[in-house]
Amino acid sequence: MIGRDVNHHKIVKESLAGKRPVDEQTFASLAILNERLGRLKKVDIAFSDVGFSPSVKKLKRKATVAVC
Repeated sequence: MIGRDVNHHKIVKESLAGKRPVDEQTFASLAILNERLGRLKKVDIAFSDVGFSPSVKKLKRKATVAVC
C-alpha cells in the first residue's frame, strides 16, 4: 500500500529511467502526483502553466490505456 512516506517522484523517475519496472506502483504514484498538481493549480494561478514532462505525459497515456 502506498502511504504518505513514499517518494512518488522518485518512483516515477526511476521507472522512466528503467531502474525499476513500470508497474501498478508507478501508475499509482503518477496518479497521486497528477492529483497534487491539479490541487496546486486550483490554489494559485501562478502554477497554471506547470505541467509534466513529455516522458511523464507518455507514461500517463500508458496508464490510461492499461486501465481501460
